[in-house]
Amino acid sequence: MRDFAFLTNHGKTLLVIARDRRIRTRDIAARLDITERATQSIVADLARAGYIERSRVGRRNLYTVKTDAPLGLPVQRDIDIGSLIALLPAQDDPTDET
Repeated sequence: MRDFAFLTNHGKTLLVIARDRRIRTRDIAARLDITERATQSIVADLARAGYIERSRVGRRNLYTVKTDAPLGLPVQRDIDIGSLIALLPAQDDPTDET
């Protein structure tokens, strides 16, 4: 068992949203094994910080990841979200029915 993770749930949520702009919070929660309430809070944090934008399309949210937003790393402040997304390749999700 690991005692730590390289990315926080905020970082993981951002990556999941970047891979599927129409994903539901319940699906993010299931994928990351966190509660829906925690997921809603994380998504709100990401929106408030300017990393994502949400818009309603029917009954669902459509997310836009602000890839030019800085990661805010203490050493290299010029790295943006797009660089992180590009670094981590998408994986096929066996639970994805699309």
